[in-house]
Amino acid sequence: MLDPRITEQRNPRTAGIDLASCAEIVALINAEDSLVPAAVATQSAQIAQAVAMAEETFRAGGRLFYLGAGTSGRLGVLDASECPPTFGVDPEMVQGIIAGGFAALTRAQEGAEDRPQGARDDMQKAGVRAGDFIIGIAASGTTPYVRAALDYGREIGARTGIVACSPPPAETLASADVAIVVITGPEVVTGSTRMKAGTATKLVLNTITTGAMIRLGKTYGNIMVDLQSTNAKLEDRSERILRVVCGVDREQARALLDAAGRSVKTAIVMQKLGVDRDEALRRLAEHGGVIRRVIPDAPPLVNP
Repeated sequence: MLDPRITEQRNPRTAGIDLASCAEIVALINAEDSLVPAAVATQSAQIAQAVAMAEETFRAGGRLFYLGAGTSGRLGVLDASECPPTFGVDPEMVQGIIAGGFAALTRAQEGAEDRPQGARDDMQKAGVRAGDFIIGIAASGTTPYVRAALDYGREIGARTGIVACSPPPAETLASADVAIVVITGPEVVTGSTRMKAGTATKLVLNTITTGAMIRLGKTYGNIMVDLQSTNAKLEDRSERILRVVCGVDREQARALLDAAGRSVKTAIVMQKLGVDRDEALRRLAEHGGVIRRVIPDAPPLVNP
């Protein structure tokens, strides 16, 4: 019987790629990649639902967990690892769990994706609990590890979601509160889901975490403001943001940062409202951490 999974089917547009020139290979891959954004757009409503669920989870003190095997698992770990430096959040807030553990990040752990108990063990070890949000990632939609993760999440009272690039079985969909199914079609190289399916998955995960962080107030307009100036690069960026947003010079920006406990967001509110750090923090907490609900003015459209 032929494999029914879309990600495993032959792509007629690249059937002769083995005889293609370097330029032709690049053109074929680029043409296939160009189809991905439109496929992701078909799932806009579902992705928005996942963003809302992530925001609700975070505001209630819960965490987001990505679970997957192979490329899917690596993409989850990557997205999770980028949240602390980008948005200044605790590393516990968004976590990636990959079948086979840390070693699977750099070398395939054969058979790890086929062990359902491994998902339960990994989730228990990570302390996944009711109130968390679990997103399983499975390009084919059929990974046993991911299915077990969703089942376990439902059992303990966590929110659940799945990101797939081929329609998952009905029983898997039944275990998901939100299903994001991006049909990217057959790959350039049959079954190589690190390509179009991987690109689509990366776009979806980027949108979920970035969208949720924006909703939590991690930006002012489109400027990242919830960063902590913990090294020379971030200190310089923090000072430049304050100079542009608050109209102050470098020395005043440094003084503001010191008074704000090195928090750019707090410093902006302090300067704009003429209040001390405690009052700025109180105002932000009162308005869900969103600067624009405390200060209605948009930041100037100037590069910091």
